[in-house]
Amino acid sequence: MTTVSNHITSRLSAVDSAASSQYSVRIEPGVLGQHFDGLVAAAAATIAESAPVHDEVLGRFVGLASRIRSISFHEGKLLEQGLIAVANAHPDLLVLSQGLRLPIVPSALEALKANDWTALEGLSFDAEARTRQCYTPDLIIVNRRTRAALVIDLKRSLASYGDTNRMEALRLKMMAVALVVPDWLYKEHKRLAVDVVGIAIIDGASRPSDHEHGIWALSEIDALLQIDGAAAAMADLRARFAHRVQALLAAAAHEAVGNRASDAKPQAGALDDAASAQPASEGEEHGRRIVTFGLAARPGLALRVAH
Repeated sequence: MTTVSNHITSRLSAVDSAASSQYSVRIEPGVLGQHFDGLVAAAAATIAESAPVHDEVLGRFVGLASRIRSISFHEGKLLEQGLIAVANAHPDLLVLSQGLRLPIVPSALEALKANDWTALEGLSFDAEARTRQCYTPDLIIVNRRTRAALVIDLKRSLASYGDTNRMEALRLKMMAVALVVPDWLYKEHKRLAVDVVGIAIIDGASRPSDHEHGIWALSEIDALLQIDGAAAAMADLRARFAHRVQALLAAAAHEAVGNRASDAKPQAGALDDAASAQPASEGEEHGRRIVTFGLAARPGLALRVAH
């Protein structure tokens, strides 16, 4: 019988146990460094090559704005690639990242709306049911030894999900998909069977988590994946990415400010003419104007069977 849960950790709180837990798999610091450097270099190259589209409002700053948007997008993809590398360090974990467009079965949605989540234990819906609605998780990770599956949506930040309705809508879609995952894994992945399916929304910015609602900080993924050093590895990846992209932003900002200075450079004699035409104002001293600048659990089920 398959247990489907939106509570993702074991009954022992991941937060309380993080300091003392020792899992069977550990990622040593720096082991993934070379791989991470390759991921970061590829992402940075794509960001640097992106060509901004002319924008009347942003003007000369369009390149800087475009680069910031590109960084936000590529950070999410980079975190996903990093999490795949981290999970692959565990010999029991199967990481699925392609072809994950799963149906949201209407009957599954109705079951979720009419029943408490815990009352649906043992149910599984047909993954081939015809439906107009679908949801594509970032990853599905299966522990083949414990027969537990985890449906993951990884966000670079949940700051834009301050609206509880958006978060609830995302969670409902994930829960509905979780109800078809057992059938989907069995049919699409060589009769792979699971007894437990959970959902996890991972916040890459590691803001306060809410395990009761399936929200996890990236800093807590040791307990989620049962891998010591997983969170530290992901923090290392973010630090490497930050170093590269901040250099790109500095270059874009310098270019924007440089263009502004060039465009604003007065023609010969214009400064003297302007000075003679304007009366002295407060703060002007010895012929120079002083300019001021400023800024306008219940803990649930991890990738192991809880006892």
